Amino acid sequence: METSAKDLIYLYCITKAKPHYADLQKTGIKVYPIYSQGIYAIVSKVSESKFSEDNLKKKLTDMSWVEKNVRQHEDLVEAIMEETTVLPFKFASVFRTEKNVEKLLKEHNAEFKKIIADLENTDEWGLKIYCNSEQLKALLEEKNELIREKTQEITSSGKGKAYFLKKKRDELIRNMLNEKISEYTQNSFEKLKKMSSRAKINKILPKEVTEKKEDMVLNSAFLVNKKLIIGFNHALVNLKTKYFDKGLSFDCSGPWPPYNFCSIRGNEEKHG
Repeated sequence: METSAKDLIYLYCITKAKPHYADLQKTGIKVYPIYSQGIYAIVSKVSESKFSEDNLKKKLTDMSWVEKNVRQHEDLVEAIMEETTVLPFKFASVFRTEKNVEKLLKEHNAEFKKIIADLENTDEWGLKIYCNSEQLKALLEEKNELIREKTQEITSSGKGKAYFLKKKRDELIRNMLNEKISEYTQNSFEKLKKMSSRAKINKILPKEVTEKKEDMVLNSAFLVNKKLIIGFNHALVNLKTKYFDKGLSFDCSGPWPPYNFCSIRGNEEKHG
């Protein structure tokens, strides 16, 4: 399929099986395959006025444009994932010509095939854990013997001494709070990791991004075999129950394309 001088090639994902494109038209994107040596690059034509390197930099400052196009990218990859295993590429993976995409497929052919084989019959699941720090703090103040002793000492001390004792107690609570959060999140991650093929910890997101009152204390992803998802969900339910009274809430989402488990050099190439 030839392109005009002002068209670029946008790469969504790579597959071993050719998707049924009639099922993808509902996404509103006209996609087509580029085939080479047993694998398909699923692509579409995009305008140079939007996706050339210089123009894309300008577009990325428009958050409404970014959100719309990232969602469109994700919808397309998720639609293909319903049919076959996908090796997803990140948003705005753009090449100048179809021949450059073919070159990518040839140069990384063995690598791409191995990754796709490793991803067969798996899905990515995301888990974010949030903590109501005030709830956990109140629990520690009520249940922890050392903190209770410090509180009683403050109550029975004079005003000057009580001030310094309170500062020490507050520091103790902060340290204990951090230790407990670290213990709970590490235990949760390790429990679910055992039920997964692979697992990854990502950067914590601030409240400005999450728009939640509680602090995010774990941002993770798990690659789970489809046959083991029941066991994974069972372990997740047990963790939710175990840590409910300690102020932890679990936000699990999926299945997603395995973006977190596709570290490939080809994913870094732009306008090839």
